[in-house]
Amino acid sequence: MSASFAEKLELTLKALSMSRGRLASDLGVDKSIVGRWVTGAVQPSAHSLSLLTGLVAHRVPGFTALDWDRSYEGLAALFGADASSLESRSSTAIEGLPLMALDQVRAATALRGEAYEGFFRSTRPYILAPGRFVHDHGMIRRDPNGLLRLKMGTAGTVVDGWVLPLGHQLFVIASDTTSGTMLFGIFNGVATARAQIVDGIALTPALDAGRTPTAHAMMFERVGDLTGDPAADDAHFLELAARNPLAPEGSISPQMQDHLARDIGPAQLALGGDWLLQMPLARSVARGPTYGESES
Repeated sequence: MSASFAEKLELTLKALSMSRGRLASDLGVDKSIVGRWVTGAVQPSAHSLSLLTGLVAHRVPGFTALDWDRSYEGLAALFGADASSLESRSSTAIEGLPLMALDQVRAATALRGEAYEGFFRSTRPYILAPGRFVHDHGMIRRDPNGLLRLKMGTAGTVVDGWVLPLGHQLFVIASDTTSGTMLFGIFNGVATARAQIVDGIALTPALDAGRTPTAHAMMFERVGDLTGDPAADDAHFLELAARNPLAPEGSISPQMQDHLARDIGPAQLALGGDWLLQMPLARSVARGPTYGESES
C-alpha cells in the first residue's frame, strides 16, 4: 500500500461525490474509521480494501485493486477528472485560512523550515491526572504547498495541522482527525540550523463533559530524522503514535516538572512569580544540538 493511499481515497470520494459518512454506511464501518483512512492515521485491512474496491467498481466499471497503485493523476484520469480540479488536501488545506502573513510564513519556511523537520516527542502535563505527564509523538515534514505539515499521535489518535514559522516563533494550528477538535500553540523557535528542543504554550479543550478550554506548557524534543522516504517515515510515525503516552512516574525530572507545571496567579505574582502562564525566552529550553549531538 503506497504512502499516498490516503490522498487517493480522498480524491476518490471527491470524484464520486461521496461523503465519508456515506462511504462508512455503505461499507458498514464507523465514520471515524473512514476518517482515519482519509487522514492517513491508519490504512484499511485487506478485507476492508476489498470491500472498498468493490464499492468503487460498482460506480466505475472495471475498477480493480491494482488501480490503487496508479499515480494521483492517473487515478483522476480513470475517473474522467482533471487532477488539478481535485487537488489533494496537502495542497489546499491551508489555503482556506485567512492568514494575511501566509506569504511571509512560506518565505520563512523556505529559509528555516528544514531546521524543524523530523520526529519529535512532546512532554506535557496530563490534564486528566494532575501530577502526571504525557508524551505525544509528532512528525514535521515540508508539504508540497511549501509549508510545514505536522502530525501528532497519542495512543493511536492523530492530530493533523500546520507549523507556521514567523519571526522567532512557531505558530501551530491543528485538529483531531477523529473528532475535529481544534488545537493551537505558540512555541519558541531556534536560531540554529537544526532544532533539538522547542517549548511553548498549547491551548486545547480538556476531555471533561464541558470540554473546558485549557492552556498548558509543552516541550518537544527531537527523537529522530526523516529518511527521505515518505512511506517509511509515515510508517515510523504511526508506530510512534501507537505507543503508550503516559510517562512513567519518576521519569520527568523535578526541573522539567517545574518548567512545565509551575504555579501562576496573584499569590505567585506577590512572590515575584508569574501572573499568567507564559514561556519567556529567558526561561525557554528551546535550543539546537549541544556538543556531541549531530548537526545533520
